[in-house]
Amino acid sequence: MKRTLIICVAIVAAGAGAIAILFATEPEAKREGATKQTAMLVDLLEVRRGTYRPTVVVTGVVEPARDVVAAPRIEGQIVEVAPSFEPGGFIDAGELLVRIDPSDYRNQVRQRRSDLAQAQADLDVEMGRQNVARQDYELLDTELEPGNEALVLREPQLETARARVEAARAALEQAELELERTTVLAPFDAHVLERTADLGSHVRPGDTLARLVGVDTYWVVVAVPVPKLDWLRFPEDGEAGARVRVRNRTAWPEGAFREGRLHRLIGSLEGRTRLARVLVTVDDPLVREDGDADRRPLILGSFVEARIEGRPVEGAVRLPREYLRADDTVWVMQDGALDVRDVRIEVRDQQYVYVSEGLEDGDRVVTTNLTTVVDGAPLRTAEESS
Repeated sequence: MKRTLIICVAIVAAGAGAIAILFATEPEAKREGATKQTAMLVDLLEVRRGTYRPTVVVTGVVEPARDVVAAPRIEGQIVEVAPSFEPGGFIDAGELLVRIDPSDYRNQVRQRRSDLAQAQADLDVEMGRQNVARQDYELLDTELEPGNEALVLREPQLETARARVEAARAALEQAELELERTTVLAPFDAHVLERTADLGSHVRPGDTLARLVGVDTYWVVVAVPVPKLDWLRFPEDGEAGARVRVRNRTAWPEGAFREGRLHRLIGSLEGRTRLARVLVTVDDPLVREDGDADRRPLILGSFVEARIEGRPVEGAVRLPREYLRADDTVWVMQDGALDVRDVRIEVRDQQYVYVSEGLEDGDRVVTTNLTTVVDGAPLRTAEESS
């Protein structure tokens, strides 16, 4: 046992000694005092100042500029209907819509003419009696009071006869007017949207015959953010409003659009969105004057996109929106290093921001998204690396 214990102690002592010698002779690692920093590879966009027109992109609804309900002004039965007087039909201004039975109204005109002739004859007779009365008065060779003289000369009877003539003439004119109203005409070049009466219908004044909308012009009522109103050019001093491209994104193919003009600010805000309402006019909305297949007709009630050409921004840099960084800053490469610049944005549209301060001609904007953004960080381009 003593021998075994001595051997074990000797082995442990030898191992401890070997470990101590190993640590004493191990080489020491040293840290270098400087590290080499690699410049980040970036893509650049050189910018220029100029005059640009921002595009205000909004949405709106197509509405008719003229929208009336055709109604008769007399009572009667419809005896004639125009061939185009049906939903979807087109009717020119002054063209017949419907004709109401004129028989009763013709008879009334004849009766009123007879009444006028009778009243005129009574006036002629009364004028004859007045001449006789005047001759008799002159034979009396006496002066009467003015009131008695008027009675002797039958002046009240003469005024009554004249009044009857005027009343008969007015009644005749009214009868002729009602006869004329048996023909209901289109007030303007119209598109028939609805028809509620047909041949044989009995109508009364105020009854609805049809709904007509004008075909010369449609409105597009668009909602515009209030801050963007200053950049819109409305008609003034005989000059037309700004150009507008109207497009139905859901129904029309890519590239199809209708051109309109900015017309008027309605002057009230939408209840929910609090956006300003603006009118855009589009001429020949149903493509009746020009049969160009590329021009698409507008449909009332449809939602469309309107791209309004804004007022020009002078002396600004136009920069794609994706290159504007947080807190309205732009990354610029200057002298091989990153320069984070604060910029002033004059206006923004759907694609671009228009910078009035902070960028100059020839500045090279960094378009690459960087993971580490530190002012003064070294940058390089692919051309400089090659």
